[in-house]
Amino acid sequence: MSTQSIRFNNANRSFYLTAKKRVDDYFKENNLSRYGNAQMVIKSIFMFALYFTPFVLLITNTFDNLWIQSLLCILMGFGMSGIGLSIMHDANHGSYSRNAKLNALMCRSMNFIGGSSLNWQLQHNNLHHTYTNIEGHDEDIAPPGFLRFSPHAEYKWIHKFQFLYAWFFYGLMTIMWATTKDFQQLARYNRMGLLTIRKTTYKKELYLLILNKLFYLGYSLGLPLLIMNSPWYQIIAGWAIMHFTCGMILALIFQPAHVVDLTEFPLPDEKGNMQDDWAAHQLKTTTNFAQKSWAFSWFVGGLNFQVEHHLFPNICHVHYKKIAPIIKKTAEEFNLPYYTKKTFVGALAAHAKLLYQLGQPSPKMA
Repeated sequence: MSTQSIRFNNANRSFYLTAKKRVDDYFKENNLSRYGNAQMVIKSIFMFALYFTPFVLLITNTFDNLWIQSLLCILMGFGMSGIGLSIMHDANHGSYSRNAKLNALMCRSMNFIGGSSLNWQLQHNNLHHTYTNIEGHDEDIAPPGFLRFSPHAEYKWIHKFQFLYAWFFYGLMTIMWATTKDFQQLARYNRMGLLTIRKTTYKKELYLLILNKLFYLGYSLGLPLLIMNSPWYQIIAGWAIMHFTCGMILALIFQPAHVVDLTEFPLPDEKGNMQDDWAAHQLKTTTNFAQKSWAFSWFVGGLNFQVEHHLFPNICHVHYKKIAPIIKKTAEEFNLPYYTKKTFVGALAAHAKLLYQLGQPSPKMA
């Protein structure tokens, strides 16, 4: 079934229209812009500095101590994840700034840290945000075969142990992005016709992707190998530590948003029709967590407010905390769920629980 054949039951969109009006009224009454503000400028400077400052210290051989160098690589991993979570992500949705050119520029920061902004837009905007938790359509729940994120995915005996080993493979996520995954995705999206929708060609995007990878691997790995005093194997290990840190952070933020014991994994009927309208579907497949932690929310780009993000991705994350009570109250009025976990640890525990449940051939789901 192609994604184009999925149809949500949008005959009754009362919840979404009501929530949208109330959110619109909030911005009008408080004379606020939906886009980023000074907080976003400060955060952007901080995240880029968190990534590039340790990098400069490393390539200038400022520290010879292996442990300090390793710590700098870990800090780069935090900076890399911060760029992705707090800058690129909003820009990708057009909510970083009202200036479209600035959004496009910040979206391409994904290319600067080893990924592909085009692939991210197709996977995240086109597929994940539209077909959240729908098996065969949302690539966020379509991991390699040794992992199972949906009760409708094929079961293999090794899944029995995924609640133990999944965490290690989460750390490899951005290493795969920087090397092989983007090429595989680009070919797949070309077969799906998504490149045509974006009015581009596979040949053009493959050429740009190759140039991007050469640039990224050249400055992040090649340059240190050329000018650092450390042995080559320590440099490669440091690069891997940086990516492992980033991959782990990203996975631990995105996975508890949808792959937990609270969320649903609905399927369309044989004609491709979904039971719910799009907004109700988002509520049933998405979970918030740690909503009261200001510092945590600041670092992860407000992505602990996933419900708000999925319903209004065109609103900058700096506003999520304020509009959350509006959405929660509206959901309650329409007898719809508003899933949340009080703490980040609780959200991770819920994810681990689901990993364990999905390790059974026929798991009992929410």
